[in-house]
Amino acid sequence: MWPTIERDGPVATALTPAEREPTETRLLRRLLGDATLRLGTTPRDRLWGWLGPLLVMVLAAVARFPALGRPAELVFDETYYVKQAYTLLRVGYEARWPEDPNPGFEAGNLDTFLPQAEYAVHPPVGKWLIALGMEVAGPASSVGWRLAAAVVGTLSVLVLARIARRLFASTLLGTLAGGLLAVDGAAIVHSRTGLLDGFLMFFALAAFGALLIDREQARRRLAARAAQRLDAGHGLGGWGPRLGFRGWRLTAGLLLGLAIGTKWSGLYFLAVFGLLTVLWDVTARRAVGVDRWLPAGVLRDGVPAFLGLVPVAAATYVASWFSWFRSPGAYLRDWAAGNPGEGVTWLPESLRSLWQYHLEMWQFHNNLTSEHAYAAHPLGWIVQWRPTSFFYDTPVPANAACGADRCSQAITSIGNPILWWAGAVALVALVWWLIRDRDWRAGAILAGIAAGYLPWFAYAHRTIFTFYAIAFLPWVVLAVVYAVGRLLDRARADPARRRRAVGLVAGFLGVVAAVSVFFYPIWTAQVVPYWFWRLHMWLITWV
Repeated sequence: MWPTIERDGPVATALTPAEREPTETRLLRRLLGDATLRLGTTPRDRLWGWLGPLLVMVLAAVARFPALGRPAELVFDETYYVKQAYTLLRVGYEARWPEDPNPGFEAGNLDTFLPQAEYAVHPPVGKWLIALGMEVAGPASSVGWRLAAAVVGTLSVLVLARIARRLFASTLLGTLAGGLLAVDGAAIVHSRTGLLDGFLMFFALAAFGALLIDREQARRRLAARAAQRLDAGHGLGGWGPRLGFRGWRLTAGLLLGLAIGTKWSGLYFLAVFGLLTVLWDVTARRAVGVDRWLPAGVLRDGVPAFLGLVPVAAATYVASWFSWFRSPGAYLRDWAAGNPGEGVTWLPESLRSLWQYHLEMWQFHNNLTSEHAYAAHPLGWIVQWRPTSFFYDTPVPANAACGADRCSQAITSIGNPILWWAGAVALVALVWWLIRDRDWRAGAILAGIAAGYLPWFAYAHRTIFTFYAIAFLPWVVLAVVYAVGRLLDRARADPARRRRAVGLVAGFLGVVAAVSVFFYPIWTAQVVPYWFWRLHMWLITWV
């Protein structure tokens, strides 16, 4: 299907005699657009709607799973999360380790942890997922340390492809979005490393997809109920029809709770996506001609949205600490019993202890200012100005492939530069299209980037890293694909312009693919000559 980027139909409050189609169909066109209504209406489109995303998911697996255990040592922050995941499996909480435990752990001497609890500064969901991978492949295997990240990173490609297909009402653009995520370096590195941020990205992305489905279902329901009133001659005075139970919104709340249970930065996705889903309801009521569309959207839809997202996310988050509640030896588990009359006294002892633990975590995250060579101001994240080196080694003896030169072995968490630089340009264009065209798709993409990116500017004083940008990478991809869709759509009526546009897009995709192939060895710890590694250091800030 040739991609078509279109915004919601114009606002209309009166029906003209010339309009002959059923009222519900007319309202659906206004609420969803013709392209969305055509999506999946043919067997071919339904087939490719799944086959295309599945194919790019296979491409993602090919980039992520081979030699997953290389290097066979703990990389970067794996030194925290992998060992914490292992002790979660063994004793139900993150236990302390003796000094310099990594060599023994990497050699398979796993049970050297101490009987005291460690002060872990992130919630447990991501670590439990790492632990699940260790259960499958074995905790002594470096493949086991990274298996869950690889599975989730691969699934993220399928999820993004299906989301983009729905967002843009185009199977072609959906598959393209999945393909770009499949070959991006930041996504590949996080899928091959036992860190938490890839899990955060997955849960936030899945929540976004659930809210997209909710948006479409709610608008279809609104069109049907509004049409009944209009056809019966009752009009749409007052607040308009109720939209009923919103199961996908509850699903989004669950997923956002898991995101927060991985890293607290998931809270920003909850806040932004909550506002976004209410805004969609407000504009839907306005589009069908509800008289009091603003109070209806805010109160009739906004209050249920809050109840469907925030309490569900909160309950999911608290439930994710189940092993902490069950483990008397967990960090600060019995703090309340030893400190009567302190803290939030009206809470039960277990929750009072958990609250105290969270206060300590909050102080840590706000006051982390230790020096680090790869700390990076968020302003540069969008162009990958200072990528994070996860691993670098000069293997000895030199690998035969290195010849007379010394060898290098690196894992550099840097996104595909061409993709990210294009994404930075596309973001500026999206802001313009949102203002000029009031295009809801531009707003939805910007919301994802705002939730994952903008809050970090408030923490620029502390030690933060470019690799955190993985959380909003899917929306950077969507920004690029949205720009591609608009370019192709503008050229579709003119064969000459269409050929030029297709050639330009094909050239861009070819360059992105070539750059990914070029950078793949330094994303995956392949042993290469030092001069080859230096060829990848395009900017002095990358070294």
